[in-house]
Amino acid sequence: MALRSAAVLAIGAMLLATAPVRAQDKLVVDIWGGNFRDGANEAIAKEFTKRTGMPVEFITGGTIDRLTKAKINRDHPESDVTVTTSHVGALYVSEGLFEKLDMAKLPNAKDLFPVAIRSPYHIGLYSYVYTPAFRTDLMPPGYDIKSWKDLWAPEAKGKLGLPDFDPSHIIIAAALLAGGNAENWKLGIPLLEQLKPSIKAFYQSDATSQDLMKSGETPVQVLLSINAFHQMQQGIPIKIAIPKEGAVVGIDAIGIVHGTKHLEAAYQYLNIALDPEVQAKLCGIYRCGAMNEKAKLDPELAKLPGVFTTPEQWKTQAIVVDDVTRAKLLPVWKDWFTENMMQ
Repeated sequence: MALRSAAVLAIGAMLLATAPVRAQDKLVVDIWGGNFRDGANEAIAKEFTKRTGMPVEFITGGTIDRLTKAKINRDHPESDVTVTTSHVGALYVSEGLFEKLDMAKLPNAKDLFPVAIRSPYHIGLYSYVYTPAFRTDLMPPGYDIKSWKDLWAPEAKGKLGLPDFDPSHIIIAAALLAGGNAENWKLGIPLLEQLKPSIKAFYQSDATSQDLMKSGETPVQVLLSINAFHQMQQGIPIKIAIPKEGAVVGIDAIGIVHGTKHLEAAYQYLNIALDPEVQAKLCGIYRCGAMNEKAKLDPELAKLPGVFTTPEQWKTQAIVVDDVTRAKLLPVWKDWFTENMMQ
């Protein structure tokens, strides 16, 4: 009997020794590449692995490409956690691709700004703004932007750069100036048509935006605050304006993939991502605003326009559109913009 037991134990030990390491012994995070992946790795993933011992792997791609892939692989998800824009996150939710969140498992969520809770399925990770900005050395002395309406002023004629991949910012601003909002955006169409003489060029990417600003071809732009901060660090004299109507806020959000085999680890990753110290580190890398109100940003970062650190700033300086409305209307806006503004 003892010999048989010993033999069984020996065979078991041999099988364990030769068994391959299972691929699921890691947490897989779906995110954009480049600086976004590197920042998440440095601020979140390393801390997660330090606390849990579990390695993190990133898979990367474009926003819509990743959504499409998630739909195709819904029955066999490739990742455990997804980071995307909050309005595209609404599309993940509508497709049933995110787990409903148990907030009791996310104790750090109690200190978030209310705007961070994008839905019962996804949570804001950090914020940024799309807002007017200009080269101070290429515009007349004393030139400033106090309102979105200033983009229609003679000083901006033939100098304005706008993104063509997401025209929502200028469409929302025109609607507000016309007394409307995102949902009844067509009220702003007459103003948008009047803006055409101001437009010099459209940019297709962050890189193109930076090139146009650096060369001075479009010394006035509606641009991503993170890009402006990057160029300011390079010595380009840019002033970012927060118009009296507010700046259009963008929020990148995080959710747990429906069907993950690492549900508890995914909750730990989310909770660590919302930790105030991790938030401060992440925002220091990205040059953006934290979602955790207790995050202590570097004072130089905290004073930058569009980096909201108080409830009052969110109340008075931010234009926030609900994600479902933005996700539903963005294709409509892009079609209208292409046909009517870019021809």
